Amino acid sequence: MCDDNQVIRMGLRSLLDADPLVHVVGEAGDGEAAVRLVRATAPDVLLLDVRVPRRDGVWAAAGVRGLTRVLMLTYSDAPDVVRAALEAGADGYLVHGQFRPVDLVAAVCQVADGSSVLSGAALRAVRSALGAPSPQGAPLRPDVGLSPREIDIMGLISEGKTNQQIARECFVSEMTVKNHVNHIFAKLGVRSRAEAVSLWLNG
Repeated sequence: MCDDNQVIRMGLRSLLDADPLVHVVGEAGDGEAAVRLVRATAPDVLLLDVRVPRRDGVWAAAGVRGLTRVLMLTYSDAPDVVRAALEAGADGYLVHGQFRPVDLVAAVCQVADGSSVLSGAALRAVRSALGAPSPQGAPLRPDVGLSPREIDIMGLISEGKTNQQIARECFVSEMTVKNHVNHIFAKLGVRSRAEAVSLWLNG
């Protein structure tokens, strides 16, 4: 995890270490240290604050792209900051005060499992930055080639739904949803749900 506030890091470590599915392998107080830590420890997920010293969280997210999955955990819901983080490769974005402790543990597990998590404030910020007021997002470019079912699923992804939630709403298995998501990623040329949401909302 990376946060320049040691008290916050201590609180996060206590919360995460209490769950048997999560183990904190290291801490960093700035963006450069976070990148070094990821390269040294190869974690499944990096919890990363946006506003950290030396190099900020957006720089660090780009620096570890392809090495680990990134969950931004910050106080900033500024649209330009959210968008920059997602474009840098962040797989999730949570805003302090917008989730419960149990939600954080679940978010870490979901991101580690390949899903993306966006808090309501972050999703609204993305829509605001991209000028996309509709919850379903702006229309995709016609050459993307998504099937009607994939368009439905992409709309649900843009609302922050997990594979399990999508499976329930579409009356299909979770494995079927995962297959659709993989096809969507391939057609959009993205590697994460966060990137797919950014492209979907951008139109």
